Amino acid sequence: MIFNTTPASPAIFIDKDGTLVRDVPYNIDPELLEFTPGAVPFLAAMKKAGFKLILVTNQPGIAMNLFKETAFLNYIGHMNQQLNSRLDGVYYCAHNRPGADGRFHCDCRKPLPGLILKAAFEQKISLEDSWMIGDILDDVEAGNRAGCQTILLNNGAKPNGLPALCERPTLP
Repeated sequence: MIFNTTPASPAIFIDKDGTLVRDVPYNIDPELLEFTPGAVPFLAAMKKAGFKLILVTNQPGIAMNLFKETAFLNYIGHMNQQLNSRLDGVYYCAHNRPGADGRFHCDCRKPLPGLILKAAFEQKISLEDSWMIGDILDDVEAGNRAGCQTILLNNGAKPNGLPALCERPTLP
């Protein structure tokens, strides 16, 4: 029997809208792409420190047929070309299974940890040595549920009420 003894890597899991790039609702236009202040040098520093860079994002615009999945992937390709340190992976939820409450329910839509867990499995990532960075409590909850350390980016948006225990970031 052969065992893979390659050590697991740490990763920075980062949300797209409002965290990595300025939040323009349902944007797939490369002309409107604008990285948030400090995002590009931060990712370069993390890459140099040995972290994998993984984008995790909910994309309801695909599910609601506001844009095609190919248009989203073209936008991501353009975004990745603009980064000094390319992303090691892009994981997104584009399912169209709304429940009775009108929300989409699947195992990968944040705040559930499915995107992070899938990336960790596929890319041999050590979750306990990794960080999830996002601008809303759903991002923090997904990271916490996956076993990551978490950062809630203060971009001026205020969460509603006090976060539940699973939504509390490691670093505010």
